[in-house]
Amino acid sequence: MLKADRFARILDHVARAGSADVHELAELLDVSGATIRRDLQALDEQGLLRRTHGGAVTGSVNLELPLRHRAGARQDEKHRIALAAAELVPDGAVVGLAGGSTVTELARLLAERSRVAEGSKSGEGSRLTVVTNAVNIAADLIVRPEIRLVVIGGQARTASYELVGPAADEHLARYRLDIAFIGVDGLSADAGCTTHDEMEAHTDRAFLQVASQGVVLADASKLGKATFASICPLREIDAVVTDATPPEPERSALAEARVRVITA
Repeated sequence: MLKADRFARILDHVARAGSADVHELAELLDVSGATIRRDLQALDEQGLLRRTHGGAVTGSVNLELPLRHRAGARQDEKHRIALAAAELVPDGAVVGLAGGSTVTELARLLAERSRVAEGSKSGEGSRLTVVTNAVNIAADLIVRPEIRLVVIGGQARTASYELVGPAADEHLARYRLDIAFIGVDGLSADAGCTTHDEMEAHTDRAFLQVASQGVVLADASKLGKATFASICPLREIDAVVTDATPPEPERSALAEARVRVITA
């Protein structure tokens, strides 16, 4: 297992449980205790958890993992979700892509689809326009001449690689999108769609407000969970693409809000 994969799994486990000991993590990852101790020390130095005698803790089970670590977790599930989400995008659409690891995977799939379409000479009418506030997605797509790219400016968030805040919201208000995709850190019956950062939540909401369809991409670990900042209630989205049947009461709340649930 690569170090980046170990880091992602350690952070995810500690974030969920609140703490973990070296022996527990060594068994989980099938590596030596010495390897886990070195990993915990490295993560402590990065400020991502707090090393303790015999293990590690975090002050909150809602720890926000930086994108570079989140990208290595639940990769198969995120790929399946992205494949299902790509099916919702018609040729020639104007697509909004907020940040996050699953939305980033969707961007890669759309870029590959556009490359194939360009090679088949399917015409200008099939060309996608992508509007994004994520600098990592923009960096991937800027070298794709077959995609028209619009980058939304704003204040940079280190954890998510997104540009957020009032400038981003005002910039988004100038456009109309056929479909917008956002990631969330939590989706629950009571709290709706939530994330860790207030400004990120406001910019995600701005994406939804200018789109004909708003779609949430959320793997099973986000379902039934609520984090710090509210993006919107469930009634303000059109669909959720996930990798598992939502539990109750989320399943009933989504049905009542007439939100389409697509299980990848």
